[in-house]
This record gives sequence, structure tokens and C-alpha cells, in this order.
Amino acid sequence: MTAQRACGVDDVSVSSAVMVELDGIAVAIVKDSAGDIHAIGDTCTHGEISLSEGFVEGDTIECWAHGSQFELRTGTPKNLPAFEPVPVFPVTIDGDDVLVDVQNPLIND
Repeated sequence: MTAQRACGVDDVSVSSAVMVELDGIAVAIVKDSAGDIHAIGDTCTHGEISLSEGFVEGDTIECWAHGSQFELRTGTPKNLPAFEPVPVFPVTIDGDDVLVDVQNPLIND
């Protein structure tokens, strides 16, 4: 795994997201309502909108512009207008650091 530091664990609050750029890729680091941390592509596949500016509820993030929700574990859109998934990246927690591997995205379901 070619993971690199994206942010600190405490940099992301529960039910929120922050955007980081790793190897030129915009990534949303998201802490869901259970406190689990996810890394997904930050750009909505419908309207080129930053997902990290959206709303986190349960295990989804919603694009603020048009309301498409994406599952944090798979990147799969749950509703229209988006129909293409966003990439999901492996996350490792190393002490207080969130490490993300943008070179080996997980396969979308």
C-alpha cells in the first residue's frame, strides 16, 4: 500500500468532511456518524461539486448542490441525479494520522 498522510484523526469531526489533495487528486476525508473514517473522491459525479462541502448523515454524504447521496463505503450513488459512483480509497489509521492510498482505489460495487 502506498498510503500517505491525509490529515490528523482529530481534524475531522463526527458527521463532517474535509477536503485534501493527494497526488493531485481531491479527496474527501469523512467521519460518519459512527466515528468511522472514509476517503472518497471529493467531486460529485453529477455536477463537479465538492462533496466535502456537503452533508454527512449516517454512512452517506450528500452533494449540497443537487442532493445526490453517495455511500461512504462503496461510493455508489443512492439517488439521482448522480448515477456514476465516486472512487473510494483505502484508509489506515496510524496513531493520530489518517493515511490514504489514492494509487489503489477500491473497486466500486
